[in-house]
Amino acid sequence: MSNLNGWGLTARLISKHFGALGNRVSEAIANFDPETATEADRDRLADNLRSAAQKLAAARAAFDKEAGDVVKLRQLIATDEQAAGTLAERLASGKIAESTITLFCDELEANKARLPQELQEEADARQYMNELQTIVDALSKQLSEFDAQAKKAMQALASARAQQDLQQLRADRQAQLAGLQGMRGQSSALAALTRRADTIRNDAEGLRIVTDIGQKPLAQAAELEAIRKSVSQPALGNESESALARLQRLSGQPAEPLALAKS
Repeated sequence: MSNLNGWGLTARLISKHFGALGNRVSEAIANFDPETATEADRDRLADNLRSAAQKLAAARAAFDKEAGDVVKLRQLIATDEQAAGTLAERLASGKIAESTITLFCDELEANKARLPQELQEEADARQYMNELQTIVDALSKQLSEFDAQAKKAMQALASARAQQDLQQLRADRQAQLAGLQGMRGQSSALAALTRRADTIRNDAEGLRIVTDIGQKPLAQAAELEAIRKSVSQPALGNESESALARLQRLSGQPAEPLALAKS
């Protein structure tokens, strides 16, 4: 905590003007540290400031009254002193009774005798007011120190939260990159599936080749059978008998060679 000028005096003034409560307030203020104070400490400090400010307002009003009383008393004494010369002439001329002069003199002397007391009361009221003003100034300064520290703390908190948001953003981006890395891994898996499909396709082609080889003897056998049938049966063109051959056959004439028939 920053040491305020006259802080020890302020603590004594608080104890003096606030009694037992002032002792506790003074102790709390003496141990107050804005850097480690809590919001409750700030509230108590503000309450102490309000209480001191209220007392200061009352002390100012009391001082104004005491100062006004002194001014009035001095004006009264000055006026009576001026009137004393006039009253002496009137007494000498018999225009005023001696008893009246006696009463006047008694009041003037009493007022003069009362003036030092009024001046002391005015001085006491001024001192009390000034002491309370010192207390209020000290409490106000300490409250300002607390608020300044609180503002710094809030700024530090805001900065920390901004850093937290930044780090969270970076973490989110890293998570996105990791997701993309996973997608690339999935592409590798697709490549593996493609290779697997190629392997299966090759296996199928190999099976087809083997099957074709096994089917070749059967095809050859079928071809031979077809050849045998074509040899054993007349061709479709031979089965058709020409009209000339048919006439010759029916007439009992020998069939002429085709070249002769044409000629």
